[in-house]
Amino acid sequence: MESGGFAHWLVVVVELSAAFALLLLALAVVVLLATWVVDRNQTGNAVLRNFPVIGHFRYWFLHLGEFFRQYLYSSDREEMPFNRAQRTWVYRAAKNVDNTNAFGSSRDLRAEGVPFFVNAPFPDLGTDHVKPVPVTIGPYAREPYSHAAFFNISAMSFGALSAPAVRALSHGAAKAGIWMDTGEGGLAPYHLEGGCDIIFEIGTAKYGVRTPDGKLDDEKLLAICAHPQVKMVSIKLGQGAKPGMGGLLPGAKVTAEIAAIRGIPVGEDSQSPNRHLDIGNVAQLMDSIAHIRELTGKPVGFKAVLGGAEWIGELCDEVHRRGIGSAPDFIIVDGSEGGTGAAPQTLMEGVGLPLHEALPALIDMLIVKGLRERIKVVCSGKCITAYDVAWALSIGADFVNSARGFMLALGCIQSLQCNRNTCPTGITTQNPKLQRGLVVTDKSERVFHYAKNVMHEVGIIAHSCGVSEPRQLNRGHCRVVGDDGLSIPLEKLFPYPQRESS
Repeated sequence: MESGGFAHWLVVVVELSAAFALLLLALAVVVLLATWVVDRNQTGNAVLRNFPVIGHFRYWFLHLGEFFRQYLYSSDREEMPFNRAQRTWVYRAAKNVDNTNAFGSSRDLRAEGVPFFVNAPFPDLGTDHVKPVPVTIGPYAREPYSHAAFFNISAMSFGALSAPAVRALSHGAAKAGIWMDTGEGGLAPYHLEGGCDIIFEIGTAKYGVRTPDGKLDDEKLLAICAHPQVKMVSIKLGQGAKPGMGGLLPGAKVTAEIAAIRGIPVGEDSQSPNRHLDIGNVAQLMDSIAHIRELTGKPVGFKAVLGGAEWIGELCDEVHRRGIGSAPDFIIVDGSEGGTGAAPQTLMEGVGLPLHEALPALIDMLIVKGLRERIKVVCSGKCITAYDVAWALSIGADFVNSARGFMLALGCIQSLQCNRNTCPTGITTQNPKLQRGLVVTDKSERVFHYAKNVMHEVGIIAHSCGVSEPRQLNRGHCRVVGDDGLSIPLEKLFPYPQRESS
């Protein structure tokens, strides 16, 4: 009886499964037929009109290509914006595992634009790297800032980044002794949580320090700068990926918490103006710097993308008219190769100077105007490996910022989902289910190790070049490959200019 009952129920299950399968097959046939009819008769897409149903696979494969290309089809050195070799170097540095290679480099050392460094014949004995010394920013501010680390976290806003990502960066930065730039999204508790030094950025919408009509609220700015961790204030004029355009935070990312921190409505797209309403020329920029520095006592500078250095010359002339103390304490120059969560392709790829032009142009103009020592220079734009950073120091930068390097250290897999709130690693999403994958205690250690290893390996390069501190690298220590496959010194490619006579 028991055996017969089991057999009966088995027959019933099989019959129901078969019926269900036939039903699904029938539904699939109906869907395919309906799709065929729609595709065949629509007029907007020639591929689907000529190849109904199967034409849809084209879009599916295009979508899947974003994810599989980097693993299956691309070589180690051909992807953009960062190739596999670069990402692997960052991942290994962040995990603090052996980062040596065997059997030679896969990097083409004859490719145009490749930098390499000129080793000294007799480097110092007893060590294999040199350490940075503190640099003082803002000597005319009431609270000057001295900072040794030359590799720091670039501007990334809470809102564009998730809370766990900001927390991990904050804790990792504190352990590494580096600063963290808040980006234009205001100061969140997560920025302060780890105890790291903070650069507070004022964007064009003045998030976090805005009046209801978008002007600067002095009381809110004072309250933020009262935090001892906030060391400097940066006025954002523009960023590399979208010069001349304000930032956009999609409404899906504007949670109640983010809205409260920024001072904007919940759930609505937030578009920043393309420039500060109160800064329309060099004189007004200088006025704003002076006001914020006097109000807060902190060093104040600005972040910009250069389309040319002429206006920097005008700014320097205005400094000389007003007095040396009026100068911006620092300038952050962002190359046009900078990244962001969302920007029009036209701006991202076709507007602004790339860092390899913008940085020497800025440094040279400050030298010509006699303000190189007064105004410290920070650069950002795809500097994620030790030789990228060493190149920037050789050109003349005092500090190098990185955003995407630290995103990779957090576990970013370059899935290109930053603007969709679907980041699979929980870094650039406000979806709690996806954020769960980012464990703060683990990722903060990776942030720490990445910063430490970049600076250590830049120290190795500097030691090999025979200098006693990484910032002593100059244009004579670095060569760049030209279009003929032969290298020339940076000092020949970008000769040091003479200072103007007073």
